[in-house]
Amino acid sequence: MALDQSFVGRSYPPTDPYEVGREKIREFAEAVGDPNPAYTDPEAAKALGYADVIAPPTFVFAITYKAAGQVVQDPQLGLDYSRVVHGDQKFAYKRPVRAGDRLTVVSTIEAIKSMAGNDILDIRGEVHDEAGEHVVTAWTKLVARAAEEG
Repeated sequence: MALDQSFVGRSYPPTDPYEVGREKIREFAEAVGDPNPAYTDPEAAKALGYADVIAPPTFVFAITYKAAGQVVQDPQLGLDYSRVVHGDQKFAYKRPVRAGDRLTVVSTIEAIKSMAGNDILDIRGEVHDEAGEHVVTAWTKLVARAAEEG
């Protein structure tokens, strides 16, 4: 059954703050195989003009994907998460994520489409720091595969 188009534009409450730690950034950089010293060495980050280490660009996915859980768990939306696959991801940064940031995310349903029985859900996550400064916008595309016949 197709998702309800009236949910397009619906925003969900901000998440609790997520405190970005140096160790989380280091672990993430290692996991993705990115040896950039700005991710692990505070002095290297300072040499580039940052107060502390910065996170790789895709680090924020973990925060925004968790925030998108408010959308996919909304019982009124009726999304069958057991059929969902991750379709796409993109980011638009105002500034890098830094160690010490306390970030919140507001998720908004930007689009709902149906194609070949599949539901495609576009979620925009607006990420702000503790001072209310916009840090990054993340777009997540989720595809709920059509139920198999028979």
